Amino acid sequence: MSLPKFSFETTAEQVADAFANELKGKNVIVTGTSLNGIGFETARAIAKHANLVVVTGYNEERLKLTAEALKKDKPSAAIRPLVLDLSSLAAVRKAGAEVNRYAEPIHVLIHNAAAAAGSFKLTVDNLESQIATDHIGPFLFTKLIAPKLLAAGTSKYVPRVVWVSSGGHAMFGNGVNFERLGKPDKDKYHSLETYSQAKSANILMGIEISKRSNRKVNGYSLHPGVISTNMNQKEESIDDLKAVGILDADGKPNAETFQWKTQGQGAATTVTAAFDPRLDDKPGAYLDDCNVANESVAAHSSDPANAKRLWDITEEVIGERFVF
Repeated sequence: MSLPKFSFETTAEQVADAFANELKGKNVIVTGTSLNGIGFETARAIAKHANLVVVTGYNEERLKLTAEALKKDKPSAAIRPLVLDLSSLAAVRKAGAEVNRYAEPIHVLIHNAAAAAGSFKLTVDNLESQIATDHIGPFLFTKLIAPKLLAAGTSKYVPRVVWVSSGGHAMFGNGVNFERLGKPDKDKYHSLETYSQAKSANILMGIEISKRSNRKVNGYSLHPGVISTNMNQKEESIDDLKAVGILDADGKPNAETFQWKTQGQGAATTVTAAFDPRLDDKPGAYLDDCNVANESVAAHSSDPANAKRLWDITEEVIGERFVF
């Protein structure tokens, strides 16, 4: 059977429909699923065909709105809310324990949640907010629910972990600052540089989890495109987004500088990374416009030595080893 070609214009729903057989029977966790975001669109497309979609968020009321909207869109869908605050290691441990009590295995974990760029903020664990929410929290959550992922593996199926990264990982030249990963310095903080580092970390994790698990879990990362969502409407992020030309002087999407995707198009590459069988023999791949785009990855974010170092240092930060 010939598989479809995808492009910039492809939507998440089109991808999910194309891979309906791959989605059938699958249990999927999608983090960061607030309304008016690509995580919601990702969950909506997957819910059409999957066995179970677990949607997460740190705000219980907003999470309830997401679950209600998904059920309204597809009444027969199995939607399960999970309160998950990735900025708190204790909260991540609580959510991980809840997942491990599920009767079902987890076939796909999609790390979509991210903290907004903006002023310097420390989490309850004295970690920088973007690094904690985009990398350290997801690392711990993946570690905690690894038994559920491994339980989904068979001789014909390898479970997947997908990180929504960004082309912005290459915005600054050095990638992850390993020295400041667990020891943030307010005086040396730069919002967009930190964003870039977090997205670099996402790519490195996709590479390293595939290696560390000895292909028992396949990791992938991706650039979703430039999309208007609730993230770039947050007041704390607007000045930074204006500075790099994503938003114009009025705070509106800048069509002169970037080609914008709809939210449905923005979620398409995530769904591809989660289910396209053509990726089975490409663990660690980075995708853009629903296609493998490893050549687009900056050298610092494809370096196996950096991937190993980041994993080891993140273990030190969370105080736990993550071994398969």
